[in-house]
Amino acid sequence: MGKLIYLIGPSGSGKDSLLQAARATLDARGCRIVQRVITRSAEAVGEDAEAVTPEQFDRREAEGAFAMSWRANGLAYGIPKQIDDWLAAGHDVLVNGSRAYLPQARQRYPDMLAILLTVDSQVLRQRLLARGRETVEEIEARLARNAQFQASANPEGEGGSARLHILDNSDHFEQTVENLLNLIGASRACA
Repeated sequence: MGKLIYLIGPSGSGKDSLLQAARATLDARGCRIVQRVITRSAEAVGEDAEAVTPEQFDRREAEGAFAMSWRANGLAYGIPKQIDDWLAAGHDVLVNGSRAYLPQARQRYPDMLAILLTVDSQVLRQRLLARGRETVEEIEARLARNAQFQASANPEGEGGSARLHILDNSDHFEQTVENLLNLIGASRACA
């Protein structure tokens, strides 16, 4: 049985850049990086995701096409059910998850490796402003939710298999990539 690696973090923390930078090494280790299904237009800047309409998403969800699905920030997100086949075949699988969905993901995949990508709030604010997708008020609301989540997250080392490993991406991106690969390797996932 493979291991699910559940990467979470606020929008703008650098999850997509991190996944792109680690992709070749993870591919070489046999780790599958999942493409999410999102109700965002194909023209939207961001992650390599499959864009669908809300109606297409709802239909797929009703048909049981997703192993995990959630709604956040006016969008719907789905992780294809194919991950269960990959896990059963012994492949480790890395997904770009949701902080709010973390309890449900842990319930479904109790042995998963949960990683929270963090970034200094000032750096995050600058990244979100530069991205230009949201108003200043929406960005401030995001920052407040992020601070609340981080304050309530269980620190590394507490909670057994429910641990949440913290990975800082405030600066030195190459070090963040190396830290991610070391953390995944230490968990015996993608080894």
